[in-house]
Amino acid sequence: MFHVCSSSLASCCCSTMASSRSSLLLLSWSRFRLCASRTPCFASGPSTQTTPLPHVSVCRRSLSSNVKVRSYLQYVKRKLKSPPTPPYTHVCQVGDPVLRSVAAAVDPAAITGPEIQKVLGTMVKVMRRLECVGLSAPQIGVPLRILMLEYPQKLLEEVSPAAREARALSVQPLRVFVNPELRVLDSRTVQFQEACESISGFSATVPRFLSVEVSGLNEKGDAVTWRASGWPARIVQHEMDHLDGLLYIDRMDTKTFININWQEHNE
Repeated sequence: MFHVCSSSLASCCCSTMASSRSSLLLLSWSRFRLCASRTPCFASGPSTQTTPLPHVSVCRRSLSSNVKVRSYLQYVKRKLKSPPTPPYTHVCQVGDPVLRSVAAAVDPAAITGPEIQKVLGTMVKVMRRLECVGLSAPQIGVPLRILMLEYPQKLLEEVSPAAREARALSVQPLRVFVNPELRVLDSRTVQFQEACESISGFSATVPRFLSVEVSGLNEKGDAVTWRASGWPARIVQHEMDHLDGLLYIDRMDTKTFININWQEHNE
């Protein structure tokens, strides 16, 4: 997704629980999430001991030896309600294998079918809800070669005239490309700061070609070709990278990589 720069519940095990039941629960929990704490956890209680327990983390609600732990309430929740499945209504985060795989081509005959139309509809909803200007199918957990972009007037009005001119911003209607192919028209590059919802909270300067041509099929399965320059060209290149398992951090100037909210951390 191209973005414009700009505890679980604590649970207590009842001391009266039968030991056999506790053993079963611990076995059931063993496949879940590790304790979130990055720092060594210490034994709690009246003791003044401050030495970390060897090979074991004790964090108020969990006891594990490199074992993934989830609270009992979360465990029950997942038993009663299945986890979401793609297409997600959220954006996958870096670390998810789907973001590092090469997306598969879509069967043109399937574009107007219910499955692909559901993917397209979900992409539009997620992109507009997060006020992003581009999105790829892998970002909602679907490893298919689909991308879309949209730059509404509302977002353009939030940018200063000087920034609009410098970045060559322009209003763009919703454009959908299935099985897109990219051709570079102007190989000169320009560097600007980019952000991505799949690397939430960070940004970096990334070089992109000045002008490109993208061709593919639209949401109706019709062949389309579009020439883009300036910021729209940057959006297309960013989203095309997602289809090949690439993220902007693979192309960025590493010295410009920042936490977008770094100032808030100092306040």
